[in-house]
Amino acid sequence: MVRQTDIARRFGNRLRELRKARGLSQEEFAARCDLDRTYISGIERGKRNVSLRNIELIAKALGLSISELTKNL
Repeated sequence: MVRQTDIARRFGNRLRELRKARGLSQEEFAARCDLDRTYISGIERGKRNVSLRNIELIAKALGLSISELTKNL
């Protein structure tokens, strides 16, 4: 059985990879999402359980669909 933190960690790693590929700092990215920088940091470290609403905000800020954002998790 896969632990809940595993998906959180994988999602966080994917988010960090996509954010860095776009040359965005956590602060810049958080502003684009209208979320707090510390929240983005928590997501990237796998410490946050992200709501669907916030996943949608994150995907839009990256210019992706939710399915593209979560691909290969």
